[in-house]
Amino acid sequence: MAAVAFAALSLPALAQGGPGEGHHGMPSVDERVQHLTKTLNLSSDQQAKVKSILEDQQSQVASLRQDTSMSQQDRRAKFQQIHQASSQKIRETLNEDQKTKFDQMEAQHKGHMGKQGGQGDMGSSDKQ
Repeated sequence: MAAVAFAALSLPALAQGGPGEGHHGMPSVDERVQHLTKTLNLSSDQQAKVKSILEDQQSQVASLRQDTSMSQQDRRAKFQQIHQASSQKIRETLNEDQKTKFDQMEAQHKGHMGKQGGQGDMGSSDKQ
């Protein structure tokens, strides 16, 4: 559930769509960059920065999935921290108009998560 929640926070439109590279239908870094490029009209320089941020995020999430010593609650909190840090880094690469759109996307994603979040466990992630 947390992995799906994380994917939904990142990009719900892609998380609901077809298969991506990652776990539980999570879109690949390239798919996420494409989505943000289309939505926010990112320049090639911004695309490169965002891709680097998302690759780092993906690496951190993969490490977190491997860490079996954390409780489910702690893991969920760490997922949120990783997402928030990545979102902040992405936001810093944007111009004012893009930041407004990005903030709207984030608010919308949080709204979706409020409806479905907090239930289930890490393994029950096929909710779409």
